[in-house]
Amino acid sequence: MKTNFTKSLPWQLLTAGSFIALTACGAATPPPELVDARAAYVQAEQGAAGQYAPAKLDSARKALDSAEQAFEGDSESEETRALAYVAERKARVAASAGELEKLQKKRAELDSEYLELERKAATMTKEELEATRKRLDIAKDQNAQNQAELARKQAELEKEKAAREAAEGRLTAAIESLKEMGSIKAEARGMVITLNGSVLFATGKSELLPIAQTKLDEVAAALKDQGFKKIVIEGHTDSRGSAKDNEKLSLARATSVKNQLVSRGLDTAKIEAVGLASTRPVATNDTPEGRANNRRVELIVTEDK
Repeated sequence: MKTNFTKSLPWQLLTAGSFIALTACGAATPPPELVDARAAYVQAEQGAAGQYAPAKLDSARKALDSAEQAFEGDSESEETRALAYVAERKARVAASAGELEKLQKKRAELDSEYLELERKAATMTKEELEATRKRLDIAKDQNAQNQAELARKQAELEKEKAAREAAEGRLTAAIESLKEMGSIKAEARGMVITLNGSVLFATGKSELLPIAQTKLDEVAAALKDQGFKKIVIEGHTDSRGSAKDNEKLSLARATSVKNQLVSRGLDTAKIEAVGLASTRPVATNDTPEGRANNRRVELIVTEDK
């Protein structure tokens, strides 16, 4: 059984060394998104968020706990990656919100000091007044600097929020769209999108069906928007027919999928089509259902980090 890090280990101990030690003991290796989310939470917790944005920090903690629970249930699931990404964005929002609130309180203190010094100026001597004016000038300069920093933090916070919301929307839409055609799963070799062959092609054919073209257009838009390093498209068949014919058909189908993605703007140099025929079944070929599962196209997506 895997370990839930949020419950069993202090965040400060989650260093590279601890990950190596845990892996050596047989624990599943967390995906990069979960590693990033843990680090972002530590940074937010150790920054101003704990004092000045506790609600947002608590929201980030709950999001991270959800990601950890998903990791505990299935370390390779797409849900783990998606929840971890959301947790990371929430942690970064909490960190920015904490810094923003800290600056706002500092500005209020400077404004209050400025007004108090102005009130006292009427009863001061010339020397005291000159010294006070110098202090006021310093306070004004400091206030101006804080105003600029405050504006920068506000812009940063809005950018983080927009990025998180956009990423959540794109990820949800892409996954839901793909679920209608097959499945999506995070594996060691990358994000594996499995598309049912019967949805893509007519029996024995390699030309994409109209519905398949539409759905692949959505896949292409999602991949283009999120970025990727490489895509390997694998064509698979069941064991019926000759090995030579199956190899030819599987390659032709993988190539058809590649051409559709390239026609929608994906870089052809980053996409490879291969035909594996019936060499890698995922189910038995002795039943109609098993053969249907084996007739598939898989997209192995390596993300561009």
